[in-house]
Amino acid sequence: MSVSDISNMFWFLGGLGMFLYGMSIMADGMQKSAGGKMSQFLGMLTNNRFMAVCLGALITAIIQSSGATTVMVVGFVSAGVLNLTQAVGVIMGANIGTTITAWIVSLSQVGSAMEVMKPAFYAPLLIGIGAIMILFSKKQKYHTAGEILVGLGLLFMGLEFMSDSISPYTDAPIFSKAFEILGGNPILGMIIGALVTALLQSSSASVGILQTLALNGVVTTNAAIYITLGQNIGSCVTAMLSSIGGSRTAKRAAVMHLSFNIIGALVFGILGFVLFMVYPSMAVHNITAMEISMFHTVFNLTNTAILFPFASQLVKLSGIFVKETQEEQESEDDEAMAVKHLDERIFESPAFAVDTAALEVIHMGQITMGNVKRAMEAVLTGNLEEIEEVYKVEKTIDSMEKMLTEYLIKIDNLSLTEHQKVVVNDLFYSVSDIERVGDHAENLAEAAQYLVDHKLGFSDTGIEDLREISASVFQSFDHAIEARRTGSMDEVRKVSQYEDQVDSMEEDLREKHIGRLSSGECAPSAGVVFLDIISNLERISDHAYNLAGYIKNEL
Repeated sequence: MSVSDISNMFWFLGGLGMFLYGMSIMADGMQKSAGGKMSQFLGMLTNNRFMAVCLGALITAIIQSSGATTVMVVGFVSAGVLNLTQAVGVIMGANIGTTITAWIVSLSQVGSAMEVMKPAFYAPLLIGIGAIMILFSKKQKYHTAGEILVGLGLLFMGLEFMSDSISPYTDAPIFSKAFEILGGNPILGMIIGALVTALLQSSSASVGILQTLALNGVVTTNAAIYITLGQNIGSCVTAMLSSIGGSRTAKRAAVMHLSFNIIGALVFGILGFVLFMVYPSMAVHNITAMEISMFHTVFNLTNTAILFPFASQLVKLSGIFVKETQEEQESEDDEAMAVKHLDERIFESPAFAVDTAALEVIHMGQITMGNVKRAMEAVLTGNLEEIEEVYKVEKTIDSMEKMLTEYLIKIDNLSLTEHQKVVVNDLFYSVSDIERVGDHAENLAEAAQYLVDHKLGFSDTGIEDLREISASVFQSFDHAIEARRTGSMDEVRKVSQYEDQVDSMEEDLREKHIGRLSSGECAPSAGVVFLDIISNLERISDHAYNLAGYIKNEL
């Protein structure tokens, strides 16, 4: 091997690295620019399968990888954000969206007669402008736009490096022989395509490499088609691996993706084999990068059109391959399974990860509010079963606090926008406040237990006072959770109103109760418990006010 050969190998590896890295930072920049809008896309997903297909295509066009989109879908299904019927539509759309990168690569062939029309000609300029925007711009949106430009420029330069390093060897027998073997053996071609895609973890990247070879006129039509079909199967590997250890529904989502691509590859593979048998000259024709893009797009559009009416059957098929175990059936009833929503597969998209964490904070708040109401019911009725349930749910709340905090720490290390960092920081504080509310619910249960054990009670007036202040506390906390869910300033204002009301009531009730103690209407032992109860209720309202304040901070 000569020095020239080694140099070309280095250029190819460097070009491949630039291509993959450029694609990565471009996708990262595009995700940031989408920001919270990506979570709004999910809201469009009702039971409209066509909308789900469009959504899958749009997200994949942003992320630049159908495998990454499907990994997120697996996470959403596991988290209960999507059901399997919605997921299959997103998966179909993901295969369409992944064709965008192939068309970007095809631009390298546009204007071959005019060097100035080639994207690689502008690549250094894109990198230069992008770098200036990143280094000198203080605004987040310009910084993000700079990342996209740098990524796009590196992608084009990487393609140019790879193409230039291969061009001296286009007449080498090894290429013609290799593609002759691959073209003559559909199974082998699909296996090669699947393996390369599995290694790169991106069908977009592997298709781009195939197109780079096609740019140098060394790829035959039959080999390109079989390899492309294999690349679509290989894109399922990422999701299959990510589903290992996940819930049954997560595994079914991954199996649906695999089934969808295998069925399409088999149908097109058989059709291609028959076509090349009838027209052998077409099989050995040198395919262009543009033609690969066209086939890649036609295949995914046609496959989606064919299987679109059979989405329900794909869901049922996944249920046949992935059986439900007895252990999974029993675990579904455990309230601690609430934490299963915190699926790290969603980290593929930081915007979705932040929104998912926020949803789980809301879920934690709802569970905690239920426990507060349960504790107050125990105080007023002396129900021992309610007291035991409060202690049980408090353990779940503590578990959720620990897992949510760990999850948020991981999210905080993702590539986030400034606003997302603020949200994550506020979610940290929100989890802490909600956990403290859970502690106050436990304090109320202990007060109820004390009343039962010592056979104490309150006067009718005292009970009515507790019902009145607790109702205002419930309203305050409910509006705080709703403020987190909707981001509404109206809800924030309602929390503030109820907090003022609770503060005022707590002072009045304290004075009134001291008066009842002085007049002998209430026993001193019960009086101490009463004051402890209203103190805990007032603190719950304080935490609700804190929760609403975080929302105000984010607007």
